[in-house]
Amino acid sequence: MTHDPNCIFCKIVAGRIPSRKVHEDDDMLVFHDIAPWAPVHVLMIPKNHVPSHYDMTAADAPLLGKMLALAPELMRQLGVTGGFRTLINTGPDGRQEVPHFHVHVMGGPRPWAKG
Repeated sequence: MTHDPNCIFCKIVAGRIPSRKVHEDDDMLVFHDIAPWAPVHVLMIPKNHVPSHYDMTAADAPLLGKMLALAPELMRQLGVTGGFRTLINTGPDGRQEVPHFHVHVMGGPRPWAKG
């Protein structure tokens, strides 16, 4: 497993930075975002350091599929019933802020977003 010693998400995977874990298995970690954009906002990250979606290959397809298949299950567990958004920012032009591949999954009621 590869890690970047300067990567904040690698530090979270290693347990050197605390997180509010939602799910963890051999391949990935899911935790609550510290600056949520929605009432429920989790980040799904591979435990292996991959800088961005751009760096993924066909060999990563099983992990990507596992992540996307887990998202609705986790949203249900977290009480999201009216739908959710799945977002992957890739690279600087794609507004990726942390250079470790991650998937944002956001949902929950939004009383301020009427119409």
